[in-house]
Amino acid sequence: MNQNKNLIDIERKFRPEIEGLRIVAALLVAIYHIWFGRVSGGVDVFFVISGFLITTSIISTINKTGEYKFWPYISKLLKRLLPSALFIVLVTLVLSFFFLPLTILTKTIKEAIASIFYYQNWQLAFSSTDYLDANQMKSPLEHFWAMSIQGQFYLIWFVLFTFVLYLVRKYALSNGKKLVNFLLMIIFIVSFIYSIYLTQVNQPFAYFITFTRVWEFALGGLLCVNLGRIKINRLVAAIIGWVGLVGLILTGALFDVSKLFPGYIALWPMTCALLIVLSGNVDTKYGVKKFLSLPIMIKLGGISFGIYLWHWVLLSFYKFKIAEEPGLISGVIIILLSIGLSFFMTRFIETPIRNDQNNKKAFSKLGKVLSANLILIVSLFVMGVVKNSDTDKEISHKDYPGVDAVAKSEEIEEQTPMPNFAKVFDDLPQSHLDNSNQNLKKTDVKVGEYGKTENYKATIALVGSSHSEHWLGGFIKAADKNGYRILNITRSGTRFSTGYEDNSPKGKWVKNVNDYLQHHKDIDLVVSHATSAASDSKWVQNQMINQLNIVKDEYGMDVLAIRDIPTYDFSVPEEFEKFGEEKTIKKMNDFESQKDTSYWKDFAKNDERLYKFDPTEFFKVDNQYTPVIGNINIYRDMDHMTNTYSESFGNVLAEKLKYIIENKEENKEVNLNDI
Repeated sequence: MNQNKNLIDIERKFRPEIEGLRIVAALLVAIYHIWFGRVSGGVDVFFVISGFLITTSIISTINKTGEYKFWPYISKLLKRLLPSALFIVLVTLVLSFFFLPLTILTKTIKEAIASIFYYQNWQLAFSSTDYLDANQMKSPLEHFWAMSIQGQFYLIWFVLFTFVLYLVRKYALSNGKKLVNFLLMIIFIVSFIYSIYLTQVNQPFAYFITFTRVWEFALGGLLCVNLGRIKINRLVAAIIGWVGLVGLILTGALFDVSKLFPGYIALWPMTCALLIVLSGNVDTKYGVKKFLSLPIMIKLGGISFGIYLWHWVLLSFYKFKIAEEPGLISGVIIILLSIGLSFFMTRFIETPIRNDQNNKKAFSKLGKVLSANLILIVSLFVMGVVKNSDTDKEISHKDYPGVDAVAKSEEIEEQTPMPNFAKVFDDLPQSHLDNSNQNLKKTDVKVGEYGKTENYKATIALVGSSHSEHWLGGFIKAADKNGYRILNITRSGTRFSTGYEDNSPKGKWVKNVNDYLQHHKDIDLVVSHATSAASDSKWVQNQMINQLNIVKDEYGMDVLAIRDIPTYDFSVPEEFEKFGEEKTIKKMNDFESQKDTSYWKDFAKNDERLYKFDPTEFFKVDNQYTPVIGNINIYRDMDHMTNTYSESFGNVLAEKLKYIIENKEENKEVNLNDI
């Protein structure tokens, strides 16, 4: 390609309103995180700005040099992205050593590695599709998912423009604008359609993955290529600029971004950002450009990347060590500290490395910071192993009776609760460990077989969501005592209920389970949680009971309906670790943990066709909900039992299951809590 011939004629100039827009986006993210516990849409604005700026940079480089090489491109990006990222991860790891709860230490170590190597978004995507992971306290590095997408996007853009340059040279194209517009529009359309589809099918997964976000970068690229051709008058420019800014500020208030994005709703902040940038094409006396171009806005815009990164780290440790909800003053202090730390980091760490023309020297510095990170990661991992070493031995029933401490009213000597805080979140049912459960992407029926698998006396099917699955440990223990086979038929996040639309993924899975039960008449008992403690909707409860009655009436199978366990809006083990048992007990009992109370009473009294079991008494000591019973930590998060506590239900469940199986023909109404 002739060096004197431009790939695309674009106007490369400093856009002060974009710097101002960046700080608005960063502050929106921080404000909504700190005081409202919501997502603002500010990250989406960062993405469209990144698309605009990197497209401008790439095209300008090609126009200027006539070539486009990988190492100059990637080295420049690494010197810009890595200094701040590595430094913040390093500081976070040091703070983790002193202040981080053990309940999320392992998660933070994994996310530190994922953040350093820019795949954090995929780490969270695969974690979020697992419903059992949805309620864990956020780690101080979770926000690096956006940085990871940005880094991956830059690689995609390198491949894209390498392809563009190849086609321009091969076919001697006189101007690459049409080609670039065509390719960017294809990327925009395909990614946007996929984003809408996946958001409907599996929103938690869609929220984090790269391919549902590329359209936002492509939109910025399209704006870059075509901005010079768009002409608007001063009045329109003034109006649309302020409309865009107000609309952007209200995004988090108008939409539940964390549950609706990145589908078509994400067009709202994207459109707002476009209006602001378009308005900047015209200088107006009262336009938004004048505000966004103020010296203080430009200065803050230059450190907006650091403000985004720092605010979440500071907020996380504030929540770990001080309070769950920051007040006005503490929130302002977090923001001011984020700004101060960003100034320091930009001036003394990022800028010297980024501006160092000696790549060897610059990357030597980055290598040292990276090495320090890796050493800390290994140290924290080893620390976790040492702390866990005393839990690898088998737990004796005498010292750790769990449920039997309530069932048999045993007086036991107090021991350190097991599993310990470092292991509690990963104390999962066997089906989860061997992947015989299902995640939200699958609708076929996956069956796990446990207990006695040959010459068994009866077959029991455990069906439903993770709130059925966490009973598996207890049912396996009971099956071992009685010689039963246990089938695990569970899908994360999906109740066994008539309440789903037939064509929805959850509805399809329920239908497939029904088909499976109809064709397996050797199943003696179907077990499922029959209420939802997290919901006070009678519709939710009715639909679950209706489904179990279908199994009873249409398939002729006995059914054991289990009341959902007490649930909370906070992680019980993390609360316990941070504030101790006494404060945790108080918080648990102050919380309305059983919203299905009245419904369960009516159901237990009036429905005589199903066997019923209310386990609530086994979550109390002296009529008080508690985080520990029989020296075993009950909860692994806010609403799931640890597998260890579930297993301690073995003796209790063995008696009840034996009664049901041996009295199968009589099929009389019975209160299993009396057995």
